[in-house]
Amino acid sequence: MIVQALLQEFEHEVTSTRKLLQAVPAKDIHFKPSPVSWTMGQLAQHIATIYYWYVGTLTQDVYDMATDHLERGDAADIQATLALFEANVEKARAALKTITEERLQTPWTMKVGEKTVLGPMPRGVVARGFLFNHIYHHRGEMIVYLRATGNTVPGMYGPTYEQELTMRNAVK
Repeated sequence: MIVQALLQEFEHEVTSTRKLLQAVPAKDIHFKPSPVSWTMGQLAQHIATIYYWYVGTLTQDVYDMATDHLERGDAADIQATLALFEANVEKARAALKTITEERLQTPWTMKVGEKTVLGPMPRGVVARGFLFNHIYHHRGEMIVYLRATGNTVPGMYGPTYEQELTMRNAVK
């Protein structure tokens, strides 16, 4: 039951993430709201990369980030990031389809070399926090980036504030 719910949420949220990444304009790819922030391109690429982590999280008991190398491409190329996103979504979907209720309960650990950075903890907790919620957090950041640069934010859970204003004004 939990696995089926995760699969349904995954599919729904992939559509929302795709809309958001497609809204990233090349003209603002280097925007960053503060000196310590990522650029818009780096943030988009990070969102696309999280989908890659589904494989290591769902199929390995110990995921060593030091030995897992993903060719990300140029963060300043939004088309490359969109391609990375689509490829990683396919990998994530395949990994999700292999998971069982029992495997969600098994311990999982993330390492970088010899250093443990997360876990051990139940794989299902990691899936919710490190994968699903992590993406939602960074999508929220991307919405702020888009608004700060005067770009249109796509509706992901219904119309955005701007879309509702447009609809209200059209009715008047």
